[in-house]
Amino acid sequence: MTTSASRQFVSLLLQRVLLGGIVVALWWWGATRVPSFVLPGPEKVGKALLTLWQSDTFVADVSATCRRVLAGFVLATIVGTTLGLVLGASRVLARFFEPVLTVFNTVSSAIWAIFAIIWFGISDATTIFVVFMTAMPLILTNVWEGTKTVDAHYVDLARSFRMSRVHVLRKIYVPTIMPHFFAGARLAFGFGWRVSLVAETIGSSSGIGYRLRQAADLVQTDQVFAWTVLLVGLMLLLEGGLLKPSERWLFRWKPSARQPSTSSVSSSVSSSVSASVSVQA
Repeated sequence: MTTSASRQFVSLLLQRVLLGGIVVALWWWGATRVPSFVLPGPEKVGKALLTLWQSDTFVADVSATCRRVLAGFVLATIVGTTLGLVLGASRVLARFFEPVLTVFNTVSSAIWAIFAIIWFGISDATTIFVVFMTAMPLILTNVWEGTKTVDAHYVDLARSFRMSRVHVLRKIYVPTIMPHFFAGARLAFGFGWRVSLVAETIGSSSGIGYRLRQAADLVQTDQVFAWTVLLVGLMLLLEGGLLKPSERWLFRWKPSARQPSTSSVSSSVSSSVSASVSVQA
């Protein structure tokens, strides 16, 4: 890590610590002005979180939620990316299925949760289905929009050298849509975490959402806040430890930039086409 990168990391870390301190201070100030059953203070929530950590069902509940969210997200990634590429490759299919995609993006996750309860009952499939139906349209839309930015000149060049469709897809389409895919994936991942609570609240007998409903029914506000803090922490940890590192690793060829620009992607695509042509020659 260079000196400049180290300074940026330290500066970002200090900013995050300062922001966290401001939030906790405002939280503590607000908790001193209202009853604890309305807004418990940070200390009380911390004790509740410690109590949850020591409970017998804590690991099982957290594991169940993570398993359901990740399963739904992985399925949404596979299906959404595939359908996005298919719609991007065929204008006829894109025009035909565009109203369906609009419906998917419009329907609320609460409605999908009701359908899931009817179809799957109280099971893991309910939460997985709701996460899938919320995340998949977001990924599909972003991948589809990414295919529209593919430079037709590179596609024509590849076809003139009789590159197969698989090579065209891998060497031209994939590098171009990657920035759009990650933008959609990160958004879908965040929405997936949120809707998982809705699904677990009404269609599960375990998990963070189920425990949140239990605590709310018993007016255990400190436990509600404790589960909420835990959920936010898990979401940030998985996004920062999985999605962002994957994005940085895939775009490691582009120095000193967090997201690849159009010109850089075009340069990468051009290099990929040239390399493929040379191999075929």
